[in-house]
Amino acid sequence: TGDIGVSPVAAAAMTGFGLIADTLSTFSTSAQVTGKAYAASYVSPTPSKMTTAISDMETAYNDAAGRTTPDAKKVNLNAGLISGTTFTAGVYKWGTDVMFSSDIYLSGDANSIFILQTSGNVVAGSGAKVILQADSSGGSTPLASNIVWQVAGFLDAGTTSH
Repeated sequence: TGDIGVSPVAAAAMTGFGLIADTLSTFSTSAQVTGKAYAASYVSPTPSKMTTAISDMETAYNDAAGRTTPDAKKVNLNAGLISGTTFTAGVYKWGTDVMFSSDIYLSGDANSIFILQTSGNVVAGSGAKVILQADSSGGSTPLASNIVWQVAGFLDAGTTSH
């Protein structure tokens, strides 16, 4: 759920999405994306927005990479095999790939911050989901905007994973 984008490459680099450009060529839509798809090759103001988005992403990545993990239990949790794991707010760090073939859970409230750092890759199996759940009955759930995956390698998201 949300917008996606690529830069500095053209929209043609987003293969497999069946993109349909809007009438002004500032974004595209796809049945596979709940949101809009943007690329540096689209008309103004999209290229400048992409530049801003990349700068913001770099700032967030560097901030997340600089966070320390004070809780030893959150370092190399389950050797990176995290299927079925429930996470509470905090900083998690792996020196391995992180893989899940079934759902994982982030439990907290709207103020909870989750930072998941890996020096490797993240592999989400087909159908695997990241579930946001309230940590108390009737409470709010964590906000997606408070979750940061700081991945040095690549993300391999299996079909229907989200």
